[in-house]
Amino acid sequence: MRFLDFERPIAELEGKIAELRHLGDADGMNIVEEVGRLQQKVEKQLHATYARLTPWQKTHVARHPDRPHCRHYIARLIEDFTPLAGDRAFAEDQAIIGGLGRFRGQAVVVIGQEKGHDTESRVAHNFGMPRPEGYRKAQRLMRLAERFGLPVISLVDTAGAFPGKGAEERGQAEAIARATETCLDLRVPLLSCIIGEGGSGGAIALAAGNVVLMLEHAIYSVISPEGCASILWRSGDKAQDAADALKLTAQDLETHGVIDGIVKEPLGGAHRDPEGAIDAVGAALEQHLGTLLPLSGDAVRTRRRSRFLAIGRQGVA
Repeated sequence: MRFLDFERPIAELEGKIAELRHLGDADGMNIVEEVGRLQQKVEKQLHATYARLTPWQKTHVARHPDRPHCRHYIARLIEDFTPLAGDRAFAEDQAIIGGLGRFRGQAVVVIGQEKGHDTESRVAHNFGMPRPEGYRKAQRLMRLAERFGLPVISLVDTAGAFPGKGAEERGQAEAIARATETCLDLRVPLLSCIIGEGGSGGAIALAAGNVVLMLEHAIYSVISPEGCASILWRSGDKAQDAADALKLTAQDLETHGVIDGIVKEPLGGAHRDPEGAIDAVGAALEQHLGTLLPLSGDAVRTRRRSRFLAIGRQGVA
């Protein structure tokens, strides 16, 4: 388990538990009572810590390297998954993975950003930052879903679209805009969930859905706190202040009507119980999908467009 800076008291307690267990195994000591007492302290400390996380601390939780990624969700939630590759124009972009499968018995198309879990896979997946061909692949898969009448599930986890020179030369902004346009134009249900980071247009290109969910400690923002701080204050030291100002937490975004619901994470974050977090997302997606499937294609598209047009209108005369 890799601990974040604000989890140091928890790390110390869990270190003591590990030490006690090692001594118990070596000397045959009866440590059950002491370990139980320390585990209760850990749970109490987790409750206290995670009940008062700041936006900056939530940013670190959302980026935790042990947090379940898109491939973990697909492996656990999607049966008979068949990956589909390429944008049919330039190349395959492994930052976005997608394909056909069955979700709780319903045939679906699933699309998501994959960050990778170690150095090799992170490089292969470009740290979850798609290039234009990734967004064009997503468009192709969404249109395929529409052609066969299949709902789309998108799993968003990206720091943002790749900002490299080659990506810009190949039309990064246009690809993001077209992907967002495709999301809004589909005549099949589109359900999106922010499972980690939802960064800028790189996220909205897959997240313009009928229903937008967020995990409890995920973040979703027009720019990263570090990027915002570098623009406004010319200093990365102000990232914490930027995180506070951006209103990037699930709780803030639900209040402002940007998302439709918060999926509760296991105590201590999704990285402590990946399977529990994935199952919670699956249950939420299943619930919302059931309300959308009976609707006609036109009704599904109208609802989606109306949902986004309504954002920001509360309180406007």
